[in-house]
Amino acid sequence: MKKKTIILITVLSSMAGFFLLQNINLSKQIEEAKKFEEVQKVNQNMQEMQGYFASKLVSVDFDKNYDSWVTSMDVADQLHEDSDGNFKKEWGLFLAELSQQHEIDPFIVYELLKTETGGTFDPTLVGPETRFGHAYGLAQFMKNTAPWIADMADLPYNDELLFDPLYSIQLSVTYLDFLYNKYNDWDHALTAYHRGMGGLETYLGENGHAKSAYAVEIQDGAKQFDLIAYNK
Repeated sequence: MKKKTIILITVLSSMAGFFLLQNINLSKQIEEAKKFEEVQKVNQNMQEMQGYFASKLVSVDFDKNYDSWVTSMDVADQLHEDSDGNFKKEWGLFLAELSQQHEIDPFIVYELLKTETGGTFDPTLVGPETRFGHAYGLAQFMKNTAPWIADMADLPYNDELLFDPLYSIQLSVTYLDFLYNKYNDWDHALTAYHRGMGGLETYLGENGHAKSAYAVEIQDGAKQFDLIAYNK
């Protein structure tokens, strides 16, 4: 009797192990199927967005790396939500891809655009008149600054392009990259963006530091978002 009981227990244990293994295999298959579906969805999104950007006047070599696009889509979702839908997802995707290639925090760029447009993200915005003229578009560039930044970005220039949101984003990333590499500090880079490089020198002479209210506002705003690993 004992022998039969032991055999029965052994058989039941083997069956339990078999079914456990089957469940594990099934779970893995389901997980792999979900991953495959996710990859397919991302690949489709990549193709659609690359086709969209190819039709625009922008010059960026889009990274076809899966992880890069997943990161960019996550950033785009965060920016779209924060702006109450005013910052379009395709703008966010473009900004995130471009920022990754320049190793710049995309949230710094986004907060700068938010500050420059008063939170409206209106690509047709014309700023108030100053002694240097008006500032235009999403990134609020003046006509005396934008042409040489466009040249640095290897982009064509005409005044009307300043109202194209993707063009404005590319100019802003290019200019911020230039300023950060020049000063190696966000306080200096952002204050120079706001006041000009000559204005930064004046501010430094008057205050002894580059931590302007403009620079602090943008950096503090960027800190609210999920952290993304960038070098700058």
